[in-house]
Amino acid sequence: MKGIVLCAGAGTRLRPLTHTGAKHLIPVANKAILFYAIEALADAGVTDLGIVVGATGWQISDAVGDGARFGCRVTYIPQERPLGLGHAVRVARDFVGDSRFVVYLGDNFIHGGIGRFVSDFANARSAGQILLSPEADPSRYGVAQVDGDRIVRLVEKPKDPPSNLCIVGVYAFGPEIFDSIERTPPSARGELEITDAIQGLIDAGLEVRKYEIESWWKDTGKPEDVLDLNRRLLEELEPGVHGDINAESVIEGRVYVEKGATVRRSHLRGPVIIAEGCEVEGSYIGPYTSIGPKTRIVNSDIEYSILLSECVVEDATERIDSSLLGNQVVLSRRNRLPARYKFVLADQSQAELP
Repeated sequence: MKGIVLCAGAGTRLRPLTHTGAKHLIPVANKAILFYAIEALADAGVTDLGIVVGATGWQISDAVGDGARFGCRVTYIPQERPLGLGHAVRVARDFVGDSRFVVYLGDNFIHGGIGRFVSDFANARSAGQILLSPEADPSRYGVAQVDGDRIVRLVEKPKDPPSNLCIVGVYAFGPEIFDSIERTPPSARGELEITDAIQGLIDAGLEVRKYEIESWWKDTGKPEDVLDLNRRLLEELEPGVHGDINAESVIEGRVYVEKGATVRRSHLRGPVIIAEGCEVEGSYIGPYTSIGPKTRIVNSDIEYSILLSECVVEDATERIDSSLLGNQVVLSRRNRLPARYKFVLADQSQAELP
């Protein structure tokens, strides 16, 4: 079975971070969101992957390479224009051929993986299978109406949902889906919707089965979603101190400090992860914070935040909270002390605290 990972989206809800980088490469617990998707597919035995890419394709190919370090073989498939998920699947037709395949949205996280989802589909004769999650407010999602294990209708963001079973962003298809996509007209927004193509399979009398998620999932489309996923993953962090921490520092709770990091006169209150090459001095790093490689933090308080690589934060003594800082951000202080800050800063930004 082959796998398609969709990574062509522009990530407009994550701007300004995505003005300079692919949203799929934003690190959560110091690992790119996309890497979790690739690992989930590989763990499920799906190792022949096609990654559909757009304008940031060069960044994704630089980060993933040929897939060997994940135990996969990766082919990059360009999508020249973002014309919907149905279109993204269609451009992968030559790669898929006559194989049955899995589609995984590259900015989604599925806790516990998709092993049973894949094995169930491999042993079935259905034309499709959709991963669904019961949600308290299904009107915000695509919703499936079901009859037993069969899906009979899909509705996008309904005012009156036919069920609480929402589409997660992992699908499995037989090659029949491509003919259905070809028969599907563009939606009102000019895109080929994968839900319309799946409904086409159902209307043609083919079986599309439901599979309910076994744990939880997260779509990382907005900054608050990225921070929440970071929190959830750090809840499961295995502590380990491999860096250089002096006796004047305090380590509390689940803290992971990578080799090559140095901590001086600081308080790390976990769950916290500090990457290699970091320097932390005279600072407080609070719960649910991930610090990327080669970042320097001096005389600052940070909590519930993600800092990417090579940032510099100095004299931020009023706590930085619920923030995303891109690569090579420089954040320093002038004289006056405001009460609190919240940031989403893109790569290579520079900001001064007044």
